[in-house]
Amino acid sequence: MKLISWNVNGLRAAIKKGFLDFYEDTKADIFSIQETKMQEEQIDEEIKKIKGCQYWNSAEKKGYSGTAVFTKEKPLSVIYGITEEQEKILQQKMSKDRLLLTENNEGRLITCEYDKFYLVNCYIPNSKRELERLTYRMEWEDEIRQYLTELDKIKPIIYCGDLNVAHKEIDLKNPSSNHHNAGFTDEERGKMTELLDAGFIDTFRHLYPEKTGEYTWWSYMFHARENNAGWRIDYFIVSDRIKSKIKNVKIHREIMGSDHCPVELDINI
Repeated sequence: MKLISWNVNGLRAAIKKGFLDFYEDTKADIFSIQETKMQEEQIDEEIKKIKGCQYWNSAEKKGYSGTAVFTKEKPLSVIYGITEEQEKILQQKMSKDRLLLTENNEGRLITCEYDKFYLVNCYIPNSKRELERLTYRMEWEDEIRQYLTELDKIKPIIYCGDLNVAHKEIDLKNPSSNHHNAGFTDEERGKMTELLDAGFIDTFRHLYPEKTGEYTWWSYMFHARENNAGWRIDYFIVSDRIKSKIKNVKIHREIMGSDHCPVELDINI
């Protein structure tokens, strides 16, 4: 099975830059998108022609955030955000009145249930400049970890998306100058460690623990992509118990159309 994840930084803009060609060429079984920046009513005929089932979770704010999943096989069920029933289960473990994820006004989460696994497509909030959203981000991280852990008790998880964190120093070009910047703070990196310690693995680092220079996002400034001064912040994370089924993970640095590039997971599941 082939899965692709890509933060397209605006799907309509990416289509003008060759998105559909890449989509057709990959022949992916499941294609997960983050930062669609569009509402369902803005889907035009070109997008409707994409083969397979389409599932959209758009932000209330137009031109912002949003996720989508294109899949050849129709899922058994699809969940947008976190349902009230799931919230009650999580609240038993957490001393909170409600979960931020259930507000779901930024369209950041889609879960597709298949026969043998759950596919969770996520666009984690950025902590922003001056770390003004770091507290919100930390709450989000705790909630998504609890959510994935509960789902994992039922079926294995394939969790993908723009997770907005470079976990280790090897995952960005200039770690020494970024320790206090969004995406590489100790707090954000610590939450990724907590997630992995909860029974999940970073598929790319599982296969390529020492590989350097492999990034998925580059700033538009200072010729960052040309110089490969990037960050690896887009992931496929899976339940530890299915790591033996991983065939390969590819970072498609050659694919343009966004400030991120696609990531591919090939897995026998």
